[in-house]
Amino acid sequence: MGIFEWVSRGKYLSLRPVMYKYLVKPILFLFSPETAHRLVFGILKWVCLVPGVGALIGSFYRVSDRRLERTVFGVRFKNPVGLAAGFDKDATNIDEMGCLGFGFIEVGTVTPVGQSGNAKPRLFRLPADGALINRMGFNNEGCEAMIGRLRRRKSGIVVGGNIGKNKVTEIANAIDDYEYCFNALHDFVDYFVVNVSSPNTPNLRSLQEKEPLTKLLVHLKSLNGTKRVQKPILLKIAPDLTNEQLDDIIDIVISTKIDGVVATNTTISRDGLMTGGVESFGAGGLSGKPLTKRSTEVIRYLSTKSKKAFPIIGVGGIHSVEDAMEKLEAGADLIQLYTGFIYEGPGLVKRINKKLLSSVIRP
Repeated sequence: MGIFEWVSRGKYLSLRPVMYKYLVKPILFLFSPETAHRLVFGILKWVCLVPGVGALIGSFYRVSDRRLERTVFGVRFKNPVGLAAGFDKDATNIDEMGCLGFGFIEVGTVTPVGQSGNAKPRLFRLPADGALINRMGFNNEGCEAMIGRLRRRKSGIVVGGNIGKNKVTEIANAIDDYEYCFNALHDFVDYFVVNVSSPNTPNLRSLQEKEPLTKLLVHLKSLNGTKRVQKPILLKIAPDLTNEQLDDIIDIVISTKIDGVVATNTTISRDGLMTGGVESFGAGGLSGKPLTKRSTEVIRYLSTKSKKAFPIIGVGGIHSVEDAMEKLEAGADLIQLYTGFIYEGPGLVKRINKKLLSSVIRP
């Protein structure tokens, strides 16, 4: 059998997940996590400069079918599988990541002014757990740098803007930072996510309390009303909230009339980890497989208790097609990948979309 016949029969397609698992990932994991990340972004950027290469990569990973399309909070998505915030913090690789089959990309978290984030090392792999611990601290180049890149992007993929506050901004003045990011990015993103749930910026999670959170969301909703075109506003929450706090979130989302919730961010819990010595990594948010069950529980609680009163983007521990389906069945309207994408590779996006086409779950 010739190589072209072999490829045409789909055997190359079935081999690619194995290639990532046994060849690409082991090489990338020889480098520190941040170095590997920069390496992948650099290679993707470089190869996609060659005419036709982006289209070729897209032919491997994109699943184009109208049955995958869905409209959520007024935005039309080509498929429901997105790239979570934190992966492309500065919107440097939107076009390139779009070639890998995602239906949308969430950039950020971005702050008004660029900041270096927390001291390194600040990102740690836990291979035995299929997890990461990060305390990045909203490292990013700031709104103006992001806007420049958003102006230059070529693809029409849906882009969400995840916004936060600078570390040096006092928590009492946090609303000013969110306002700045919202106004600056309004013409350049398709929806906003208000991030008050990262554990890596001091006191940020205090903004999840009912009074300050309501004040913040009411303010952004009011700003949105002054715009010629209003953009959806979503809230990203932590997985560590109690049911009583989740009840407050439901009340706040409904009362402020924002457009949805992203559930969930990383967890500060270290329960049940197989990796020893995680204490040496210090503080930070845990993502990946240990978060799978809890994030699904939060999605199901919000969806059931609110009687599906608002859309939910499900994120946290999606490492397989089955994980993705559980999130959707629990009540998520869209899903996002981050750590699962790192451990399982870009083929995971295609496998999820293929499963959706053959599933009883239809857009």
